[in-house]
Amino acid sequence: MLAHDLTVTRPDYAGGSIANLMATLGDALGAPPSTCAPLNLLPPARVREARRVALLEIDGLGADLLAQIGSGSELAARQAGTMTSVFPPTTASAVTTFMSGLPPQQHGLTGWFMHFRHLGAVTAVLPFVPRFARRPLSASGIEAAALIDAPSFAAGIDARAAALLPADLAESDFSRLLAAGARRDGYQDLDDFARRLGRFVAGDDEADFLYAYWPELDRLAHLHGPSSDAVAGHFRELDRALAPLASAAAAGGTLLIITADHGFIDSGPEERIELSAHPTLEAMLNLPLCGEPRAAYAYVRARAADEFEDYVARELGHAVELHRAEAFLADGWYGPGEPHPELAARIGDYVLAARGRYSLADRVIGERAFDLRGQHGGLSGAEQRVPLLLAGA
Repeated sequence: MLAHDLTVTRPDYAGGSIANLMATLGDALGAPPSTCAPLNLLPPARVREARRVALLEIDGLGADLLAQIGSGSELAARQAGTMTSVFPPTTASAVTTFMSGLPPQQHGLTGWFMHFRHLGAVTAVLPFVPRFARRPLSASGIEAAALIDAPSFAAGIDARAAALLPADLAESDFSRLLAAGARRDGYQDLDDFARRLGRFVAGDDEADFLYAYWPELDRLAHLHGPSSDAVAGHFRELDRALAPLASAAAAGGTLLIITADHGFIDSGPEERIELSAHPTLEAMLNLPLCGEPRAAYAYVRARAADEFEDYVARELGHAVELHRAEAFLADGWYGPGEPHPELAARIGDYVLAARGRYSLADRVIGERAFDLRGQHGGLSGAEQRVPLLLAGA
């Protein structure tokens, strides 16, 4: 099994996070001023002097994972440093930072499962479906923009933008909203992805800025664990497919930036706390758990707060750190700037932050069960640290 740094690690919003990367890119590309400082690892002049910029997000390729499975790889050879993600370090929050330019404090998306109080339901925000269903809310006439009011980074820059996304995501409610102003291109597989990305970095595209997203590493790490042969094998395939891009970027005057939204830890059934095994605790909740398995938001019934705190400390203290949500928010975990008006409502009453390699799980009626072997979204360094890889201009 890979080594995981489980030390509590905060996002470095002062100049070392993906939110700061987006501030640097936004400043160079003509976006409105950001509340985040520039990224201290990337000189703004390098961005401004490039003919075009490609930002590639490899979902789940944390810095610790790259260091352990990527030794000697073409990707690792391009590493210019290490950044942090945002909180929580999870796709729903981090990809929204990439696509809006804002930290979670401002864009307001706080995890995979979110309670939208104006909807009255817990929703999986990226596919835009209720927890109990597989049918998007838009099929019932509810537009994503009614609940997600984050701006599109692509629409706010002074450059022609494109987004390279999996074909099944390119026309999703989330993609249409957060990639507004960009040409959306759907790809079919790794060969198609590398070919299209290669055309852009070589200069054979009318766009000036490209956001590209690759999700397969994340999928495999969830299903098999980041220490699995499946993840290592896919990384080698990805490295081979992307290796030619560095020289193509240099020849085309393109700045190619490769990073990730979060890292991973191995966390399987042995470390999983099932809420159904704690019916007393379950009865104290107004809603199913929201957020992430490694950082869950608990909405507690009126007058049950003391009992809830006592139960968690007594029965789950070995596996969970309990934080009052309002204190967690005030401590700056979600970033700088004026808080999104719904932010406090979207993180419940308590944050249940998993210790070690533990995770929390519950299910609602109609929801499919997943036997995941890899997790992210928590407080550890392994989940929080992501690499910054640079090539070209």
